[in-house]
Amino acid sequence: MAAPSQSLVIANAGLGNGMSRHQLLRIVEEYGLVETLLMPPNKPYSFVKYGTTEEAKKAFDALNGKEVTLEDFDQNIILYVNFVEKVLWQNVVPTSLPPGLMIIEKIISPEEERRMLESIDWTGDEDTRNAQKTLKYRRVKHFGYEFCYDNNNVDKDKPLPGGLPEICNLLLDKWLKQGYIKHKPDQLTVNQYEPGQGIPPHIDTHSAFEDEIISLSLGAKIVMDFKHPDGHTVAVMLPRCSLLVMAGESRYLWTHGITPRKYDVIQASELGQKVRKITADVGDLTLNRRETRTSFTFRKVRRSPCNCIYPSVCDSQKGQQRQEQPSFPHSQMEALKLEQEYVHKVYEEIATHFSSTRHSPWPRIVEFLRSLPKGSIVADVGCGNGKYLGINKDLYMVGCDRSKNLVDICGEKNFQAFVCDALSVPILSGSCDACISIAVIHHFSTAERRLATIRELVRLLRPGGTALIYVWAMEQEYKNQKSKYLKEKNGSEDKEEEIDSGTAQRPLCDPMPDSSSQVLARSDQPLNDSKDEGCDAKPVADSRLPVHTNRTSFHSQDLLVPWHLKGGTKKKGEGVDTVLLPAGSKESQELSPVFHRYYHVFCEGELEAVCRTLDCVRVQKSYYDQGNWCVVLEKL
Repeated sequence: MAAPSQSLVIANAGLGNGMSRHQLLRIVEEYGLVETLLMPPNKPYSFVKYGTTEEAKKAFDALNGKEVTLEDFDQNIILYVNFVEKVLWQNVVPTSLPPGLMIIEKIISPEEERRMLESIDWTGDEDTRNAQKTLKYRRVKHFGYEFCYDNNNVDKDKPLPGGLPEICNLLLDKWLKQGYIKHKPDQLTVNQYEPGQGIPPHIDTHSAFEDEIISLSLGAKIVMDFKHPDGHTVAVMLPRCSLLVMAGESRYLWTHGITPRKYDVIQASELGQKVRKITADVGDLTLNRRETRTSFTFRKVRRSPCNCIYPSVCDSQKGQQRQEQPSFPHSQMEALKLEQEYVHKVYEEIATHFSSTRHSPWPRIVEFLRSLPKGSIVADVGCGNGKYLGINKDLYMVGCDRSKNLVDICGEKNFQAFVCDALSVPILSGSCDACISIAVIHHFSTAERRLATIRELVRLLRPGGTALIYVWAMEQEYKNQKSKYLKEKNGSEDKEEEIDSGTAQRPLCDPMPDSSSQVLARSDQPLNDSKDEGCDAKPVADSRLPVHTNRTSFHSQDLLVPWHLKGGTKKKGEGVDTVLLPAGSKESQELSPVFHRYYHVFCEGELEAVCRTLDCVRVQKSYYDQGNWCVVLEKL
């Protein structure tokens, strides 16, 4: 048994095995004042903190080995209890809803709900007015057009007689007038879900229906799960009598579905209240028993092929994709090939445009360079167009870059620069007083190659020499610091491209990724499943690298970021985001001016941790600067 403390961990008493917050509180409050009750989502254990150690000891003696009955389950379980040193948790800012998703609460009255439910006859035989089916997970009825589950489409030439129910037409006209929807649907699917039933994750077929899809929840509330292709998920509570509107990215790119189960994990404070995202706030979660829910899902049948900007999931555009998205590398050879296609070749193609957006030095980098003693020898590894090579005339600076075209631009400015790889810089060991690496290391596609790049920087330094490193940050808003992108996102394209040190069209990131609550117990060891403390981004090993959608959150640390090349040609009717191409291909020059670059975005503390694996360095300083994580290293 651990040493007595105010905090206990209670096994077999969690949301993951059917214990509700109300039931557990009723049990633990018998033994003293409960200061905190933490119930991690989907876990079979909970944490309780009492006001005093004596109260916790009393609860331990009474509850360890105690048999209790779970509410609504008619099942007995045995509790197992132990002391923990301390329990810390971090509430998260609720994850943003998928872009384009909107929920309007209480959009119909109880009387309208009753009339709509009565308008659907589930007991009568299938007639000529609509199509009714009993699927494995639910009952379904179609109006306007029958949805065919064998090909996930509709027969546009065979409308069902009768159209939509009259009450539906009245409501749709009202919502259209109120501006909640932009088009009046002509197809309706009614689903009835009993507790324990659901619908698999899916994207409504692009070629079958227009952009806007709306769904009305009647009879009961439900948790619907939305998932981005990179694995990022958002659980959303749909209250009774609410309207869900999916448009844009949420309609075309994210899957949505309902997990078959009899209970949902929801916010305890939201019972009977407004809709909210289901966060990982372990101090405010409980179970909600499902009831029979009927959904009215309205769509407008599409009469022409879909030309959305998400070709990887669009059945109308599958033939237009010229190359499959690359996968996360699993060997050095694969990593080198990925970087050659999606870093080296890209910068050769975009060098002129890239250079035109790189003209304003960043103040803290300028400060570092101007703080160096007169006559210092400084290497800019990954110098790009040489933006920092002429900052301090009292320094002897030399630049190098993997892109010949960028090095040529440096030469045009009369800067000293040469072509080389950051993994192997042809400069004598210990010959530099300082080095800078600005927006370079995040282009290396494995942890080993990123570490090797830092080791190469350190090799160049003399003992006592310093290196400044900048990499893209997962977090774009940190301790009330907003990146310039957040401040200037409504500005011109040139502004967007200039604000960071590595790319055009800087993406907007959540201050804290989804489900990033931390539950720590016993010597602060994490009890959640995340490997990266404080960062919930998932590596993309064993999956294709996601293509980042500009101006949206980073949900993966490893991804491809588009660069929209100015001056490129664009065929009529063709969106520049619809084709994924490696640089240098014939199609990339003839078809689309969009290039995709590989990035590994860093979570808070990750860059420091990598640097500290080297015995020969000391991290002098680390900080956050305009959407980048930054360190200053000293060679020992």
